[in-house]
Amino acid sequence: MKTITLAFTGASGLPYGIRLLECLLQSGQRVHLVYTQAAQIVAKQELDFTLPNRPQDAEQVFATRLGKFSGELKAFGIQDWYAPMASGSNPGDAMVVCPCTMGTLGKIAGGISDDLIARAADVMLKEKRTLILAPREMPFSAIHLENMLKLAHAGAVIMPPNPGFYHHPQSVQDIVDFVVARILDHLGIPQTLTEPWGKSEKNENPNKP
Repeated sequence: MKTITLAFTGASGLPYGIRLLECLLQSGQRVHLVYTQAAQIVAKQELDFTLPNRPQDAEQVFATRLGKFSGELKAFGIQDWYAPMASGSNPGDAMVVCPCTMGTLGKIAGGISDDLIARAADVMLKEKRTLILAPREMPFSAIHLENMLKLAHAGAVIMPPNPGFYHHPQSVQDIVDFVVARILDHLGIPQTLTEPWGKSEKNENPNKP
């Protein structure tokens, strides 16, 4: 069982984050969840889903929404400085910010640890653990790109949720799953959402109808 910190921020693309949470829990991982107030607004707008104000309520809501799972879920408030991922002595195995706003990305790049998400990300970088950021913005400004480059140099994985289409998606869910599968791959967690390139019959013989 891996311990993964998962953060939702106020960028569009919360279906990616919710699906990632579902896959992590169903695969038996321990998830430490934290989200911003803006993420609550986006959840209502994009999914007609209410993220509770209290972390303990979020645990119950997701248990009901996702059904039975083998992993463990613990939610934390955005200013909960006693959360384990706030310290380098207990950082967990990896962290994913999905979706990631440019504001959050900028704070992490600047080392401004004024909330639990930014602090946890800072801990991941200094402890040389896996930090995956899924920035959802278009187009990127020069400031956005400079911040992403700075974080890449610091060891973060910059993974914009840009889906491929070579797997012939048939639904929005297929597109979401493509992005989530790539995140799971980088976390080293087995997934069956998409087949690796070269595994399917069509990929092995692209001329075959």
